[in-house]
Amino acid sequence: MKLRAAGAILPLLGLLAAGPAAAFLNDEEARKAIADLRARFAAMEEQSAKREAEITAAAAAERTRLTEEIATLRRSLLDLNNQIVTLRGELAKLGGNGETLQRELAEAQRRQRDVAQAFDERLKKIEPVKVSIEGRDFMVEQEERRAYDEAFAAIRGGDFDKSVQLFTGFLRRYPGSPYSDAARFWLGNSQYGRRDYKQAIELFRAFVTSAPLHPRAPDALLALANSQAEMKDGRGARRTIEELMKEYPSSEAAQAGKDRLATLPK
Repeated sequence: MKLRAAGAILPLLGLLAAGPAAAFLNDEEARKAIADLRARFAAMEEQSAKREAEITAAAAAERTRLTEEIATLRRSLLDLNNQIVTLRGELAKLGGNGETLQRELAEAQRRQRDVAQAFDERLKKIEPVKVSIEGRDFMVEQEERRAYDEAFAAIRGGDFDKSVQLFTGFLRRYPGSPYSDAARFWLGNSQYGRRDYKQAIELFRAFVTSAPLHPRAPDALLALANSQAEMKDGRGARRTIEELMKEYPSSEAAQAGKDRLATLPK
């Protein structure tokens, strides 16, 4: 995160240092812009450290819970195995003619297979999987990935009510997930899709404020401006697009915003 944030800020610092001809800012404005970028970078570092601590704590708690469940399953397997050994011994004494004991033995063996299968499934859930999010690789729980994919599939299918529900539930269950920023972005789009523009504006603004260096931050600002325009707030939309063009001048969203300005009232 530090390298990525530094990589995004250094070009801006170089632009500011180039003088008015390159950045159209005087010395005082340049110093203020640099100070602002440094403050934002420091905030991002603090947020990243906090999120890493949350992920570590959540993973430790989940490992403890699963370890306890596995220990319980192991005890169950041991108990079943002892029952099978006992039943086999009793059958041997009866010469193999005890039909009741044979049924009990078959039932115990079936239960042993069920417990063993549940044990294997629990072990699989413990193993994290590698995923790529916005060009970066992360390790996440399998259930975590499944929950995000389900929510994303809902918005791709145009079921915005369902995607709002699923993304909201995902953020509540996995607050420190590497998917969190992406989930917040798509939750804003889900609210836009269901025409809840007020909520979409709040979500997009919160997203840009908390993750200004995220690759989708420019898209979030453009979506924010579109939400304002839908609410007949043309001036607000114009200010948001101007912010977009200032903060992310080389982004595709900035170019689209420039075209959008022609349709907005001054």
